Amino acid sequence: MNPTITAFERSPDRGRGLARDMRIRWALEEVGQSCDVRLVSFAAMKQPAHLALHPFGQIPTYEEGDLVLFESGAILLHIAQRHLGLLPEGANARARAMAWLFAALNTMEPPIVEYGMSKLFERDKPWFEQRHPMLEERVRTRLGQLSAHLSDTDWLDGDFSLGDLMMVTVLRRLDGHGVVEDYPHLAAYVARGEARPAYQRAFQAQLAVFNRAAAGPATPPSPATG
Repeated sequence: MNPTITAFERSPDRGRGLARDMRIRWALEEVGQSCDVRLVSFAAMKQPAHLALHPFGQIPTYEEGDLVLFESGAILLHIAQRHLGLLPEGANARARAMAWLFAALNTMEPPIVEYGMSKLFERDKPWFEQRHPMLEERVRTRLGQLSAHLSDTDWLDGDFSLGDLMMVTVLRRLDGHGVVEDYPHLAAYVARGEARPAYQRAFQAQLAVFNRAAAGPATPPSPATG
């Protein structure tokens, strides 16, 4: 039986592959596991049926038999532990891949999300001009550190792993901001991730959902995450 994941019925990313169900789609493609996708509206995400799956009313969720998971990192780790392809064989290498997964979520993503949300929602606030350069500096500090690590390697630690998958999706949240492009090692790293056939299949699947919904009324951007 295929697992079932949830995704935005009308994604605020407008088909750019930034919504967090992309991480799960990509992971499943990497390990050769098909899935069913249940699309949910913003209104449905706040109803009891969805809140029973995700207590914070967000996406994605993952259902497999009697297992229900939320939070993209937890779902990705579960997939990687159940299927070959996203974790190395050696115990130490597996531990390092998991460390990079958490680094992407805990060290890299928070300043990137805060920076993006500030540009999206705070431009009209009196503090924006003073606060935003500080947020950008925090992002650039982390990008510089990550770029130094990737200066002479294709992936974070040996072969491609779940850590790379998560890190690439986190860096892609800066798409359109013109920041990653200032770090050639990171730009090349993201491009390598995007060139993977599994990524391409996942991207097209998510884009198809947006294209089907594009004729309907526009949905305002939302900071909903998962």
